[in-house]
Amino acid sequence: MKRLLDLGLLLAVIAGVVAAFAYLQLDLAGLFSADSLRQMGQYAVRFLQPDLSGAYLASIARGALETLAMSALGTLLAALAGLLLALPAAGRFGGAAEALARLLLNALRAVPELVWAALMVLAAGLGPNAGTLALALHTAGVLGRLFAEALENTPAEPAQAIHLAGGSRLTAFLYGTLPGVLPQLLAYSLYRWENNIRMASVLGFVGAGGLGQMLYVSLSLFQEAQAATVILAMLVLVLLVDICSSQLRQRWLKA
Repeated sequence: MKRLLDLGLLLAVIAGVVAAFAYLQLDLAGLFSADSLRQMGQYAVRFLQPDLSGAYLASIARGALETLAMSALGTLLAALAGLLLALPAAGRFGGAAEALARLLLNALRAVPELVWAALMVLAAGLGPNAGTLALALHTAGVLGRLFAEALENTPAEPAQAIHLAGGSRLTAFLYGTLPGVLPQLLAYSLYRWENNIRMASVLGFVGAGGLGQMLYVSLSLFQEAQAATVILAMLVLVLLVDICSSQLRQRWLKA
């Protein structure tokens, strides 16, 4: 019986793949024809000759700094907003506030960054402001949920002792809860910064500035050399941010 079930599942998968090819009407013969392969080869040759002129590299540097600033500021704003929402989401202000905060966090992270960017372009206009706000809104939902879970798993005894000794709720949080959970919050924030630097490079496709917008313009004008330079700059920027974030995260976690 089990073999028949496995065979049925295998046949269903095969049928699904065949149906997908039939529905999409993919012209595989045309894709791998001699003319198509020749055109792809010519495109690849043009693409592998990046524009390394001084003037264009200067504009690339400005775009990279803009992308870096968008990701850093967006992550910082998200970390602050996420912490403020994490406190009620962790049950620190009652059940009603917890339900409302969790609903807001779910709504923020349910909308992808590109959708937020498109909405922010309409609200704030083209440029890095829209990209920064888009990253901040989505990342606030992600970090807020992670921060809330970290706060829930933090022992409550130190904060309760400070509160019973006469300290305010804010003092109890700052000196009883925050020191124990701060390395984890910083690690989450740095990890999201790594993700945001990649996403900031893409948000330009909807007009949110940075290297992504330069890449979109280059591809739209069929400027393969300039597009290759932008992609190389993206790779270098992401690699540097990954190394920096990894080093900081290891140091703070060990501390």
